[in-house]
Amino acid sequence: MTDQFSATDWVDQGLKALATSGFTALKADPLAKVLGVSRGSFYWHFRDVDAFRAAVLARWREIATERIIADLEALADDAAAVPYMLRRAFRARSNLEVAVRSWATHDPGARKAVRAIDQRRVSYIAGLLKRSGAPAQTARARAQILYWAFLGFVLSDKPLPRKEQDRIIEELIRLSGSAA
Repeated sequence: MTDQFSATDWVDQGLKALATSGFTALKADPLAKVLGVSRGSFYWHFRDVDAFRAAVLARWREIATERIIADLEALADDAAAVPYMLRRAFRARSNLEVAVRSWATHDPGARKAVRAIDQRRVSYIAGLLKRSGAPAQTARARAQILYWAFLGFVLSDKPLPRKEQDRIIEELIRLSGSAA
């Protein structure tokens, strides 16, 4: 390999390291070794490890929130958005979500990013519910409940069999007031 890696390559490798090894793996030396390049490549793209970590958090926001919102906005049927979102969220691999939340317990920058994402997600879900006909207060309350259910699921160490998971997702859809 050569040192011809882009900032995106470094950030993507950082996300992989974060998901598998935690936030302590977000350092130039171990990542350079995995990529088979010198540390100089890292510092060509990032002024320091903090700048790199900020880029990792921004990329997490993009893939774990903004892309999903874009996919939801592309749906032709507003009534299908909440069921689609719930199925996607509860069936996705959650290693990265757990890793970022763990990181946030130790790092103020990660904590600020997680809080901003939480607020963005809940506000977006509330907007979906309002578009589906729920009054604003009801939409906000339901959005918060759905989000708490998601976080509880993600942070739980008890895996559910697929059939049980599907049953719970369908119940969440029913509770949200959205069409299945």
